[in-house]
Amino acid sequence: MAQSNRAERARVLAVDDAVCRLGSRHVLRVPGFTLHRGEHWCLFGGNGSGKSVLARLLCGQLLTGTEHLHWAPGLDPRRDVCFVSFEEQQALVALDNRHDISEYTPSALDQGTSVHALVSAGQQLSPAQEARLQALLETLGLRTLQARGIRYLSSGQTRKALLARALFKAPVLLILDDPLESVDQDSRAAVQQAIVQGMGSDTCTLLLTRRERDILPGITHMLLMEALSVRALGAIAPVRASPAFLACRQPKVAIPASLPPPLPGRHLPLPAADVPLLDLRDVSAGYSDKPVFEHLTWTLRRGQHAVVSGPNGCGKSTLLSLLNGENHKAYGQDVRVCGRRRGSGETVWEVKARFGLVSNELHNRYTRGWRVLDVVVSGFFDSVGLYDDSGASEQGAARAWLQAFGIAALAAEHYHQLSFGEQRLVLLARAMVKYPAILILDEPCVGLDDHYRTLILAIVDRIASTTATQIVFVSHQQDEVPRCINQWVTFGPSEVCVRE
Repeated sequence: MAQSNRAERARVLAVDDAVCRLGSRHVLRVPGFTLHRGEHWCLFGGNGSGKSVLARLLCGQLLTGTEHLHWAPGLDPRRDVCFVSFEEQQALVALDNRHDISEYTPSALDQGTSVHALVSAGQQLSPAQEARLQALLETLGLRTLQARGIRYLSSGQTRKALLARALFKAPVLLILDDPLESVDQDSRAAVQQAIVQGMGSDTCTLLLTRRERDILPGITHMLLMEALSVRALGAIAPVRASPAFLACRQPKVAIPASLPPPLPGRHLPLPAADVPLLDLRDVSAGYSDKPVFEHLTWTLRRGQHAVVSGPNGCGKSTLLSLLNGENHKAYGQDVRVCGRRRGSGETVWEVKARFGLVSNELHNRYTRGWRVLDVVVSGFFDSVGLYDDSGASEQGAARAWLQAFGIAALAAEHYHQLSFGEQRLVLLARAMVKYPAILILDEPCVGLDDHYRTLILAIVDRIASTTATQIVFVSHQQDEVPRCINQWVTFGPSEVCVRE
């Protein structure tokens, strides 16, 4: 009886054979299992396996299936659970941007929610609490950024700020969706350290991950998912030794044999062979009085494919926005695209026509309502969604790219109902339908399992070897770049280094 009472006090949540319908074709099925204090679980599986859906169910974010959840007496998921994910990050940034009043201030600047205010939840802290918060910010490399508004952080910095908020709150159940994604190489060890230090005997952790190397020390149990079903669960050692887990480690990838030809009249001709596709001379960028990078000189010629790397917040995304027309600070500087200087009379749409883009920001801008075919066709118009009339030729080209990537059957599906990996393939097809001179891939492997990472990198190499499109690839991971790369643009502490 005493042992039974101890187990009941340690219980956090029991799941009782949950069945949760997702749309008209998919059903999540989870057999009974129980989370206890002191247990730290890994939900392991590829894109589309059901990890995020199960996490949302446990958080109470789904309207169905919650009747199968039995919380321990006194626990409230709204108070005792924290969920750190890309979706939560996107919602946070969108909310902060909606409260932006910079256009009404004399300085035209509104910092919005600061890192400190986010982590402390805007509360007045005691000296002991403040000391703990400062130590956490120091561990995560955020102490010097605590007064900065989150809208001025990079994706990786925002990710760490959200993690700091969750760890400072010290919830009973902490759910982390791939917390090492979007974090630069130098910060990964610190992030891992902060998470592991928070794994106590009185708390429970649920780590969602797609790759074996991202399983953190201190994990005690594993739940293996595939196709919205649980394949194995229990103590981590026997699950990792199971045939089901071993099968997950050997992805089979079908690389496209060929790519569709360009649609006549729907792509811009390239400049003369001796004209650089990108030519930047002594270019600087910053916000307010804070420089992001200075005196950058970089030339990208035919046959060159570049990787852009550097720590979170160094200016990689700012550089890309200068190139593709998103950032007005290119005007008045020596920035040339395909031989034409920015600010020489071209429209922003003429600039965008030279580029194809795949990024996490674009990924999140396609919300509910868009069919896959419309998403791909919108690449001809550089719009988010399809607002212009498209003909049979554009739709045919879009279908050809979907066919080449092995997802032709998804043309009529809604984009938001696809797995993360399928969505990333759709965006790559969208970027390539117009055969751009330059394909910008801003951390395209973030959020992907080993299967889709391997597939995306193989497709990028095929594009580089069989088309006239040049690659600009942003990545924090040296082992996540395509083989075609022959130029490196590296952001350092004091300068940007370009080498070939």
